[in-house]
Amino acid sequence: MSSFSDPEAVSRYAEGPARLVPGLHALQRMAALLLGERIREDGRLLVVGAGGGLDLKVFAELQPLWTFDGVDPSAEMLDLAKQTLGPLMSRIRLHEGYVETAPEGPFDGATCILVMHFVPREERLRMLGEIFRRLRPGAPFVVAHHSFPQTDPEKALWLERYAAFAAASGVSAAHAQNAAEAIGARLPLLSPDEDEALLREAGFADVQLFYAGFTFRGWVGYRP
Repeated sequence: MSSFSDPEAVSRYAEGPARLVPGLHALQRMAALLLGERIREDGRLLVVGAGGGLDLKVFAELQPLWTFDGVDPSAEMLDLAKQTLGPLMSRIRLHEGYVETAPEGPFDGATCILVMHFVPREERLRMLGEIFRRLRPGAPFVVAHHSFPQTDPEKALWLERYAAFAAASGVSAAHAQNAAEAIGARLPLLSPDEDEALLREAGFADVQLFYAGFTFRGWVGYRP
């Protein structure tokens, strides 16, 4: 059972990201601002990896006329999203599954935050292509996830920094160290250069780094 289908882990989900992702709330607000540069007042946004509802809540509160489609493979996480979003659900449709489960669009923008580091490189390119083809020309796409140098000693140093940040945020030192080791050993991580290259290979133009927080990076790109 993955942590995203374990009811106990799901119930604690909202506590985790802010402790582990430097500047998470600022990252979410920056994402909303970047989207708002291009999306019209009554725009429609696709959120890939919507489980938990944390990103959707920020976007829906900042953009009161936007509508949203969120997709996530975990039914338990989507149930949590419904609880998190409450009355905001009147503007949101949630879909259980992967990106190909999402409506065809076209969407005015899309996000994929804290998801891609779980996805192998070949599958990432396919996912990015599925997102790309659902966007209108000119639409922005915001993506953020673990992305840092993958050769030692740089890799080990960044993982140590990840663990130190988690411990400074209230996670036990032992748990933080175990998490860092698991990330390094189990996740199909890429370097920032590789991630940027994938975005361009999928078709996105004018790809720009807008966020960097220890092991995490975030980019915005656009469908030509």
